[in-house]
Amino acid sequence: MIRLENVNKTFRGRDGTAVEALRDISLDIAAGEFVAIVGASGCGKSTLLRLVAGLVPTSSGQVMLDNAPVTEPRTDTAMVFQAATLLPWADVLRNVTFPMRLMHRHDTKTDDKARALLATAGLGGFETKLPRELSGGMQQRVAICRALLQEPRVLLMDEPFGALDALTREEMSLELLRLWSTRQMAVIFVTHSISEAILLADRVVVMSPRPGRIAEIIPVGLPRPRAFEQEGTEEFQRCAARIRALIFRGRDANAA
Repeated sequence: MIRLENVNKTFRGRDGTAVEALRDISLDIAAGEFVAIVGASGCGKSTLLRLVAGLVPTSSGQVMLDNAPVTEPRTDTAMVFQAATLLPWADVLRNVTFPMRLMHRHDTKTDDKARALLATAGLGGFETKLPRELSGGMQQRVAICRALLQEPRVLLMDEPFGALDALTREEMSLELLRLWSTRQMAVIFVTHSISEAILLADRVVVMSPRPGRIAEIIPVGLPRPRAFEQEGTEEFQRCAARIRALIFRGRDANAA
């Protein structure tokens, strides 16, 4: 479904010097697959996500979706950022339906679908609330509902739970898994949390320090449905140990 072929990305700094963000990234992601991306800060995780979203072009190589080059944002791809980025003057329902209005895809059924999605996410009855009346976790649920209302085939998530407290983060991780399990969509999830990556993903892509390269792809053999109690299992510990070893080895090599 999603294919990155020998993707490279270089930015120009303010002083005109070249900054190589990604080097020779090749990756295939199947329909309905959940892939997490981890790595040290500055390794190009967010840049990779923006390339798949069509928000920035590659310097060389190709990003493909269903064998078609991704050269601009697509209506079948949605993105969730670390900050919920809700419209402060709009209520929850209007925030969820805003992209559909922007794309001229809003009709009489859209609000009903939005209400059903909010109810599924535990936000039934909050449709008329403003963002300032919600907790951080609730705001992020609204942002996820906004993305899911588009019925995307690809959901891109850039550290969406990074600003939440630990308990809310765990709750949101399980909520995301539940919502994903009811929809046939591919998810690419960027996180700094090794435990979060293992809990959520079918595979974990570990990236090296800048320029970001794929150090290794770790398959996660934990059975679904997932739960945090699985952190004590041998498979969880195996994955965590391997991911840590790759990240720390990359840091040491970069420092040298």
